[in-house]
Amino acid sequence: MSNDAVASAANAAQAAAEHGDVATLDAPGAAQGDDLPPWDVAPSAVPSSAPVGVPVIAPRPAARSSAFDDAPVRPASPASPTPPAPRDFAPAPVARETSRRAADMPPDDIPMWLDSEGNGDGDAAADAALWSIVRDAGEEAPSRPALPGVETLDWEALTERVAGCRLCGLCEKRTQTVFGVGDREADWLLVGEAPGQQEDLQGEPFVGQAGKLLDNMLRASALRRGENVYIANVLKCRPPNNRDPEPAEVASCEPYLKRQVALLKPRVIVVMGRFAAQSILRTQASIASLRGRVHEYEGVPVIVTYHPAYLLRSLPDKAKAWTDWCLARATYEAVCETTPDHKPTAN
Repeated sequence: MSNDAVASAANAAQAAAEHGDVATLDAPGAAQGDDLPPWDVAPSAVPSSAPVGVPVIAPRPAARSSAFDDAPVRPASPASPTPPAPRDFAPAPVARETSRRAADMPPDDIPMWLDSEGNGDGDAAADAALWSIVRDAGEEAPSRPALPGVETLDWEALTERVAGCRLCGLCEKRTQTVFGVGDREADWLLVGEAPGQQEDLQGEPFVGQAGKLLDNMLRASALRRGENVYIANVLKCRPPNNRDPEPAEVASCEPYLKRQVALLKPRVIVVMGRFAAQSILRTQASIASLRGRVHEYEGVPVIVTYHPAYLLRSLPDKAKAWTDWCLARATYEAVCETTPDHKPTAN
């Protein structure tokens, strides 16, 4: 061994005694700094003059945190008498980093979890942004225009409103609504209870055998369907199985009947049937107690009588019904004498 080799070996032994660490230089072509993990210390450089296999003393690296104890350790370069300090792995303060990012972003691109300064966990900023979106959406949503009140409708608009009515459950099973039929300038208004099966199919009140009997009763009173007579029902849709209407159903239809009365302005109203009488007069009294007297609905005199369908089953009560029609005729003539040349107009 030459004197130079002996001197190098002696220097290596002395360094090992001082530092307690011996590393072997990598062979030429080994991975350099760019291939090392980011948490490692600066890699050692291989001197071009150092022979392969000659031990080189590397300084002991600084203590690592437990999270990186398994990371490989690369020897430091002998050319650096003092190795660089290990990297500081503590992340930069959040406020500083987010402030820098927020400053670099256009205002509309700042994430919702950052406030306008880029600070904090962003709960308040996120809530504010969310409510802003909800509010803007509500302001931009087209508002559905409210339908005009029933009390403002003319005959055509009222007919259309009733045809499309879905205010109660009766609309689900109806064939069609039964608005009314007759002379829209009539002095006489006849009101029944609700459409039956044939009325639901044909869209006209009082058809079938009950309708024929009503026509006979009108002729006996010097009247005719469609001439100075208008016929309507309390309900515009047929109840299932012809049951009595429920209070909510009556309440849904009542504005339509009121508007028909306001448009027609009849001189007398003949109400046929127990349910129609109780609904219009808002009473639970029997039809027997309501007959034979003059009542009032919307300022118009009201006469109560039996329903034609009932008279088909109770023939003896036809005489009582004739008495009711005579009372209606007398009431009508009295009104005509009071206001012979004046017929009120609809509001």
